[in-house]
Amino acid sequence: MESFGPMNIPNKSNAKVVVAMSGGVDSSVAAALLSQQGCHVVGVTLRVVPEERTGSVFEPCCSLAAAEDARQVAERLGIPHVVLNYVERFENDVIADFLEEYQKGRTPNPCIRCNVHIKFGALWDKARELGAGFLATGHYACIERREGRMTLTRAQHLDKDQSYVLAGLGQEHLEHALFPLGTLPKSETRRLAASLELVTADRPESQEICFVPDDNYRRFLAERIGPFKPGPIVSVTGEILGQHQGLPYYTIGQRRGLGIAAPRPYYVIRLDAQRNAVIVGHEEDTFSAMLVARQVNWCSMAPQEAPFEAEVKIRYRHTPAAATVTPVEGGFRVEFREPQRSVTPGQWAVCYRDDVVLAGGIIEAFGNCEAEL
Repeated sequence: MESFGPMNIPNKSNAKVVVAMSGGVDSSVAAALLSQQGCHVVGVTLRVVPEERTGSVFEPCCSLAAAEDARQVAERLGIPHVVLNYVERFENDVIADFLEEYQKGRTPNPCIRCNVHIKFGALWDKARELGAGFLATGHYACIERREGRMTLTRAQHLDKDQSYVLAGLGQEHLEHALFPLGTLPKSETRRLAASLELVTADRPESQEICFVPDDNYRRFLAERIGPFKPGPIVSVTGEILGQHQGLPYYTIGQRRGLGIAAPRPYYVIRLDAQRNAVIVGHEEDTFSAMLVARQVNWCSMAPQEAPFEAEVKIRYRHTPAAATVTPVEGGFRVEFREPQRSVTPGQWAVCYRDDVVLAGGIIEAFGNCEAEL
């Protein structure tokens, strides 16, 4: 087998580390890197949904097939491997919130919630029971200690950066977290997996929500909370333009599938759960200059009271935009230098500076002036 260096791993020789092994190539290589550095690695695979909900084109990270792949990787690496049943915990902490948010006309990010409550919550509790001092995952991000605080930063190769979905982690999480892949490009991760002859080396990536078969979240929502109630499609000026089939079928920024014949395209601007209305406007109406985020987590930065400058990312694939961030009671307000498109309640607003994740919170409101927030 090829031997390779520690890369993004602090010197943890002889430390006991639990690695969350999803059955994918990333967590497989994370376990290999730690094992070769001399850590006492225990691979743990979480089962978070009943097997009958799996069966998508790409087997999800919580399937029995993925667990078997993780077991084979652990056997190849010579490390112990266990499977834990967290179906009930995942249902209560992640899926229930997902359903509730959609019922409110919001668009949640279940991956962030899973990282906080399941991987670095329930799994970390189990890791400590096993005598481990650290918990590692296959996320592409980096951790450093700067001026007495743990600092979460973006991955060295930004095309794979996953720091956004880790923005809910606080200092107590980062103290015992390890992200061995933070300096690697994905191509190198796959090369290392192939050199170690791991069964996961060529496993395709899935961009799906792990608990939603075939990524059909509308069908999933209809089965769990449906049927959806139709309602009016209303313009920003108050004109009724048509009828929608249920708020969960629509997302902010959506253009297609509205069923509105008009000289200029309409876009979904807001989802008004109180009125059960889809609010639409033209392209210029999709931009917002401000937002307010609540349930804020101060990640690498100590809690602030004064305004500060940052680049703010409003969804996973969004390019961070320059803004002034002002702490307010229970959260912070973001004022962008240039208005941003399709600000979506339920998603996270994550503040960066020089690749450092400063803080993040759940978007509650947005608009172009204080009166709209």
